[in-house]
Amino acid sequence: MEAIALAEIRTTPLSVDEVLAAVKDDRAGGTAFFVGTVRNHDHGRDVAALSYSAHPTAEQRMRDVMEKIVADTADGTVHRVAAVHRVGDLTVGDLAVVVAAAASHREEAFTVCRRLIDDIKAEVPIWKHQTFTEGDSEWVGAY
Repeated sequence: MEAIALAEIRTTPLSVDEVLAAVKDDRAGGTAFFVGTVRNHDHGRDVAALSYSAHPTAEQRMRDVMEKIVADTADGTVHRVAAVHRVGDLTVGDLAVVVAAAASHREEAFTVCRRLIDDIKAEVPIWKHQTFTEGDSEWVGAY
């Protein structure tokens, strides 16, 4: 069974249940999740609209990041990982990203889950464009 259970960029709504099912593994004693949702504010300002864009290589880059994390934890305690990120126009409360890790123990699950979201945000070319209620906007994650 491949450790990378799910690695996708989507325009459709995300499902926590789908990610949970993807990482289910009888060897795992702990499963950790991170669910990123669209909030109604940023930097103390009200957000009116938000859109995510991704480079065509983003999905492969996500898989590369996940492969590195799995390889770095080659002691056999991390069994399954999954990540899905949404692109397109989102509204407040929508799920933007869901990542999960299933491991033999909770400590490994938490550590790998945290690394998944941190490395995806740092290394995968996905950009957020948010428009504020005052009418101005900003790009986040664009280099």
